[in-house]
Amino acid sequence: MTHFLDIHTTAPTDLRNIIDRAQSMKQARAGRPKGMPDDNQPLAGHMVALIFEKPSTRTRVSFDVGVRQMGGQTMVLSGSDMQLGHGETIADTARVLSRYVDLIMIRTFEEATLLEMAEHATVPVINGLTNRTHPCQIMADVMTFEEHRGPIKGKKVVWSGDGNNVFASFAHAAKQFEFDLVFTGPEPLDPERSLDGLYTTVRNPDEAVEGADLVVTDTWVSMHDPQSARERRHNQLRGYQVNKELISKAKPDSLFMHCLPAHRDDEATSEVMDGPHSVIFDEAENRLHAQKAIMRWCLGL
Repeated sequence: MTHFLDIHTTAPTDLRNIIDRAQSMKQARAGRPKGMPDDNQPLAGHMVALIFEKPSTRTRVSFDVGVRQMGGQTMVLSGSDMQLGHGETIADTARVLSRYVDLIMIRTFEEATLLEMAEHATVPVINGLTNRTHPCQIMADVMTFEEHRGPIKGKKVVWSGDGNNVFASFAHAAKQFEFDLVFTGPEPLDPERSLDGLYTTVRNPDEAVEGADLVVTDTWVSMHDPQSARERRHNQLRGYQVNKELISKAKPDSLFMHCLPAHRDDEATSEVMDGPHSVIFDEAENRLHAQKAIMRWCLGL
């Protein structure tokens, strides 16, 4: 079964093929209305289940639109409506869904939920996000960088902020795509130890971004963090805000990315987000194209 669970569990050659196909599929749609089908309809006759335990904008819309553009149909399911892992085991849910649909995308909290779904499903499963990783986002990010600056291999990518699930997928990608990754952030928010060796740490953000080809950040707080945690994180991360002064220390043609949603003027200023270095909306759009290529790869189409 060809699942897309994490970047580090997918072969570099497959990752490269996915990126290349995503770029060609995007080019083929240039100038078309969003609802117009692709010339090639690889998902015709296919049903895709989109499961959401967490709220979503980009993941939900991009997967839904992508399936439709490729000729398939979607079934959007809420984790609470399904009582996922409560009224029925995740394993049994996977077995049942596999009788109804051809592909499952799940956006969930615990990685264990994703892994159990993949273990027992008899159709491919895609990781739409867990608390630990966000591989679809980073595939779109790599695609976006290469769209603007060519191959990412050998480039310097600097992450400023919290060593969260998006950073974890960046760390996995650094090895698979062979770029250099630097983490700059406060020690209490360091990435998990399993990622050691995939990146270097530079505590001073001014020093970290010197010579950077790409500067990346993410929201300082999760949608589920209590108010006390929000205040603490703001205090910890204020010195790692990506602002005009910080981005000026990177390469003159450096890019800025943020996976969105953003808390403007917290983790990054509006001046940077709307400025000449920013490719955040290309990055958001490329979720659509990268995920279409991932779905085709999973289904062998």
